[in-house]
Amino acid sequence: MRFLFLGDIVGRPGRTAVCEQLPGLIAKYALDFVVINGENAAGGFGITEAIQNELIDAGADCVTLGNHAFDQKDTLVYIDRHDRLIRPLNYPKGTPGKGATMLKARNGADVLVINAMGRVFMTELDCPFRAIDNAITPCGLKSGADVIFVDFHAEATSEKQALGHFLDGRVSGVVGTHTHTPTSDHRVLAGGTAYMSDAGMCGDYNSVLGMDTDEPITRFLTKIPRGRFEPATGPGTLSGFALEIDDKTGLATKCAAFRQGPHLEPALPAFWLEA
Repeated sequence: MRFLFLGDIVGRPGRTAVCEQLPGLIAKYALDFVVINGENAAGGFGITEAIQNELIDAGADCVTLGNHAFDQKDTLVYIDRHDRLIRPLNYPKGTPGKGATMLKARNGADVLVINAMGRVFMTELDCPFRAIDNAITPCGLKSGADVIFVDFHAEATSEKQALGHFLDGRVSGVVGTHTHTPTSDHRVLAGGTAYMSDAGMCGDYNSVLGMDTDEPITRFLTKIPRGRFEPATGPGTLSGFALEIDDKTGLATKCAAFRQGPHLEPALPAFWLEA
């Protein structure tokens, strides 16, 4: 099974890059399942229902969120209508939406996608380790789902790595999001779980984390906000994490970084080119 995850979409450049390029990637490389983090898709803060639908129409099978999940207040209303849009699992009980969803891949596999949020340097939520453990215990790999994938939206690399090892052998892949900067530590862990600390972002990399540089620099220099953070408007780059998953075990056999666009060195998984 060929699985692609794309990191946080930041504003219009990220949305445009995804919607223009994703259909061709799915067709050319026979991708079975695509997950995208969309929590910064609406002007850098949250996501709207129209944008969510646009990403699904472009080929995303599931859209995950993070700490900006409800920045667009309408999300509180519409999120319960969409099985393919999930917010962090460890939000308090009663929060609209859900943190996990089971979907069919193009190859017929049952894919359980889980979204969780870290607690180190982040909003204090329920324990993500226990929340994920509770989700996969009754629906394990090859006993309830053919593939289990976790988007861990977190700040601290240590927390991300700890979760990867905690879930090693029990899920197909764990990828970090939130920092908008791709890491080079992608690997298959000892138990067969593919791991990457951060997939990066889909947006304009001639920026500060996808935002126009003026306001961030001003705030670092003066500690005084002069205006809103606004997404940079240059061409967007796709950045993500690609997995090859064994159909029999549900564990990863290969993984690689994926990058396509300006400002970053391109990265195309070699196993996509294999017959």
